[in-house]
Formats: sequence, structure tokens, C-alpha cells
Amino acid sequence: MSTIKKTLLLAPPVIIICGWLAYDFVITNIAFIPSSDEERTAIRSEVAAQDENAFYKPPQTSRSVQPFNPVNNVYFGDLHIHSSLSADAYLFGNRRDLDATYRFAKGESAELATGEVIGLTRPLDFAAVTDHAEGFGLVTTCIESSNSDIGEACELIERPNIFSFLTLRASVETRPLVKDLRYFANDRAQERQAHFDTWSAIVAAAERHNEPGVFTAFAGYEYSPAMVDRGKHHRNVIFKTGVTPDYAVSAYEAASEIDLWKQLSSTCVDDCQFLTIPHNPNKSWGLAFASETIDGIPYTRDDWRLREKFEPLVEMFQIKGNSECVLGFGATDEECGFEQFFPVCEEGQVTLCIHSTSMVRDGLKKGLVLEEALGFNPMKFGLMASTDTHNSNPGDTEEWDFRGSNAYLGSPARNRLNNRLRNPTVTNPGGLAAVWAPENTREALFDAMSRREVYATSGTRITLRFFAGSTLPGNLTETGDLAEAYENGVPMGGTLANTAVAPRLFVWAAQDPDHAPLAKIQIIKGWLEDGEARERVYDVACGGMASEDSCLATRAPVDLSDCSWASDAGSPELRADWVDPDYNASHNAFYYARVVQIPTCRWTTYDSLRLGRAPPTDVPPTITEMAWSSPIWVTKQ
Repeated sequence: MSTIKKTLLLAPPVIIICGWLAYDFVITNIAFIPSSDEERTAIRSEVAAQDENAFYKPPQTSRSVQPFNPVNNVYFGDLHIHSSLSADAYLFGNRRDLDATYRFAKGESAELATGEVIGLTRPLDFAAVTDHAEGFGLVTTCIESSNSDIGEACELIERPNIFSFLTLRASVETRPLVKDLRYFANDRAQERQAHFDTWSAIVAAAERHNEPGVFTAFAGYEYSPAMVDRGKHHRNVIFKTGVTPDYAVSAYEAASEIDLWKQLSSTCVDDCQFLTIPHNPNKSWGLAFASETIDGIPYTRDDWRLREKFEPLVEMFQIKGNSECVLGFGATDEECGFEQFFPVCEEGQVTLCIHSTSMVRDGLKKGLVLEEALGFNPMKFGLMASTDTHNSNPGDTEEWDFRGSNAYLGSPARNRLNNRLRNPTVTNPGGLAAVWAPENTREALFDAMSRREVYATSGTRITLRFFAGSTLPGNLTETGDLAEAYENGVPMGGTLANTAVAPRLFVWAAQDPDHAPLAKIQIIKGWLEDGEARERVYDVACGGMASEDSCLATRAPVDLSDCSWASDAGSPELRADWVDPDYNASHNAFYYARVVQIPTCRWTTYDSLRLGRAPPTDVPPTITEMAWSSPIWVTKQ
């Protein structure tokens, strides 16, 4: 058994003992969950006193449907969402069901249990509600059943407290995994039927809300094996159409990601297609891009092939942080500190830190090394983002509208700021997935995700194009001819063969029309030289306030009294035509683009304005929102 497995996958009694430390965030926050009508009324009065007019926020607008486009439209969405069907969401106050969740994605505002009102400035183009498969049936059984035999068990999610939370977590932190059947009066058949019914309801809800050409709803769920210290080695499973397996494979049936892929491929047959998307590499305690499974079993060549086939994307950014890179392991760019919550591991440390196999950039570099050994690259993945909200509010990523991610634990504003002070990490509103596809349909979006023509944003709707090719025209920054770009090069997610001539890279970014201008575009390069993976970051375009050696717009001032950003900094659009000055045709390499906005207020500052406080001093009062393209690989043939 590997050291990772020994440390991360503990026996249940040990987990119960360690739970008080591993879940200290619950202990410190549990007092904020109201237990009486009087307390709930007091919270609503507190919400009513918040000043929602202390800063500017854009008005809500209706959906704008885009016609078919042979050179692709960009569509923004969220593929990591929890409704009240997730026991952890229900436990802390979310009572909004599947239909309410999809209606929010389509532009309907909503009210949280605390009374805070949430809403998107613009509706999403696509979404997938991905409730935890390990809890399928628990919530609905407790709500609908009159069986007194399960009454005591249902108290765990109906009346939250620290003991109920730890008991629920302990029930899934077991090796081998054995499901707690108390919710089904120890009736395995009833448990199986409840799981089947819940999955059927999820698929049916996606069918109801799917509107080809207008809004795409994918059937999906989250596969969530448990780890100590709230580690994550989870995956969202997304299906192309309404044709799905009858049963959602969970961590109770599949002990590792290899088992998950094998069981899905055997049950998702005929017209059924799926892909899996891992999230939070930063919290995987090194497992995300390791060469072994969660059970410590080394990957075989066939296992790497499964990963290559079924896992074309990684969720790089969400409420639990940024997983692009960390200072160390070859990275020196200051942007690696963006919304990053953990330090590099010290010697002997396993959890609550970043390993060399934790972050996306390191995973991409490892893929180059594996390609030399295997003859193919199993870590040729695209970059996307989502929220992981447990508030049934998909895509609610604007800093001014952040109301926490888990009902009473993150609302109202006083709770958010106080919880931030008590917790070892700080959450953020999460990010968005952006997909380039000719039309807004399941088939078109799924195919784009499969070919990795996607990108991630930290929450704003920056538009980002990225192409590369040895015959790419040199005047694309003037013409913007995307048909030529596709004809003479490959878009983000594509692969080029190494040639004697360095490929030309074309990047085109435009600001979110409801948000701030752009400060700069960077190209991140990773390559393999003498068996060693290396990296370098280049600034290739700068917005206003630029000098010869830096993009100073990233330091533009923000008025913290009302959160207005600098009116004379940045550019609404940036284009770059770039050729790698260090190109070597003998090196396998990848390139991806990173776009940085000028500074704007962070959610902690918006909440401070709501309450008439000064912003907290232990986190930055501002943020430079970003977007990251999927890589383009240049490979020896």
C-alpha cells in the first residue's frame, strides 16, 4: 500500500476522531445555522439592513440567442452544480430543487433561505446539475417517507448539527465503501430503487429544460470518493444526450477512477456517450496527476488509455480555489498566487498542501514526459471552470453577487466575512466554462468539449480565441479572419506536428461587456528538454498604462469606497501575433493563453460595503479576473 493511500484513506474510527480537526470549518460555523423561527426572522432583518446600493452592479438582461456560426460562437455555462438533492446542500439549508436550479441558470432570480436575493446579470447558455451520486435517494426518502424506522436517521439531514455532519461524512469515508442503509430501513432493494428514482429525476429534469438552440441542459452527476482533510479526487460525469445508463456509478460501486471509467463504458452503450471532468486538483493532495489511483494502484498502459479517452477536460477553477499553478515546481510567475489557498508541501506533509502532481500546469508538463514513455499523451486535457455551488445558483460568479456557496454557512454578509476569518481557507464565487461551438445544442457543445475547444474564466465572461499554425497568416491581428485561422491552423485544444519553422500563435481577447477592461495577454509555454519538463511565461499584449517591460494596468487603482475601477486603464480588446523566440523543433511542447483584467473589487470588499465596514486586511481587497485557454500541443511525429 502506498504512502498516499495510508495517509489519505483512513479507517472509519480514525476518521471520526480526526473529524473534529478535519472539519473545523463546520464546528466554527454551525452556530450560524438558525434553529428557531425567531433566529430565522432575525437573520432576515439583518439582510434587510444590508446596503445593496453601496456599489454599482449592471442591470439584468434577457437572453440573446446566437444563430448558427461556421466559425463558432462562444457559450458560457456551469457544469458543477448542486441542488437540494445533494445531502450536504440540503443539510445546510438549500431547499431548491432541480427545476428551480435550471430556472436560475435561465435567468430567474431567487431568494436564499436567509432572504438574500441572487440573480445572474445574463442567463447561462448551458448547465448540468451534478448532485452527489453517493447520496442519491437520501433527501427524497426522508422528505417523502412516513416510515418510523428511518426517522432517527433522517434527523441527520433535517436538523443539522456538527454530529450529523460528521456522521454523514464518516458513512462514506470507508474502505471498502459500504453504504449506510439506515435511511432505507436496511433494505438494499429500497436503497437501490431510491437511487434509480433520483437519477431518473435528474435525467428527466435535464430533458425538460433542454431547449436546442436556446439553452442546453446536460444530464450529469458527481462521483465523490471521500478523503481526509476534505481532500478532493472527485469527478463530474457529463452525458452527451438523454440516453444514459439506468444507474449512476458512484464511489460505492467504483473504488477508483479506473473502475469508474470501466463501469461507465460498460453501461453507457449504443447511443450513450459520456466524459468525466476532475475538479480541485489543488485539493487532491497530489492524486490529481499522480501515476496511481486513489487506492495506490499504479496505472497500467491500458489505464492511461482510458484516461485519454474519457477525460478530455479538467475543472481548473471553482469556489475552492485555482488549480493552475503554484509558486514552486518551476513556476515563478506572480499570477500563480491568484486565488490559491495552499502552500507547497513541506517534507513529510501530505494534506493541506500542494504536491508536484497537484496543479494543472504540472500535469500538462507530466503529460509530455509520459508521451515519451508511452507514445501518447494521456494528460492532453483542456481547461475549464465551474462553480461547485451548493446554493442551486449556477453561474452566479460575479463578485458583487457572491452569497456564499452553502446556504446558511455563507449568508448573510456578516456570516461570509466572519466565516472567512475563522476558516483556514477562503472561498470565491467560482468560474465559468466557455465553449466554442457552431450552435447551442447538446451535440455541438459536447463535441467541442471532447475536442477541447474550451476555456476557463474566473467568473467574468471574457471572450478568448487562440490559434496556432506554421502557415497561419501574419495579419490576423488586423483582419480577424477566423475562417483563415481555422483553415491554416488549429484552435485551442488542438495539436500541431513539429516543423522546422516555428508556428505562429494568434490570440484575441475581448472584455466582458458588463465588467472591466483587459490588462494583458500572456502565453505560457511548457516543453520537454533532455528529459526534463520546463516552463516559461511571456507577456505578448498589454492594455493601457503599459511600459516596455511590464503591463502596468494590472496595478491600476480601484476606488474602495464604491468599487469603481479605473476608467483610464486597460483595453476593451487585445490581439497578439506571436512567434516563440525559443522554439526548438526537437522539443515536444504546449502553449496556452492567459488573459488578465485590470483590478476590480473582490467579494470581501463588496460585502464590507454592504455592512459599512472597512475591507478585511488579511486578503487583497481587489482581484484581477482571468481567463485561460486550453493548450495547443506541438508534438514530434
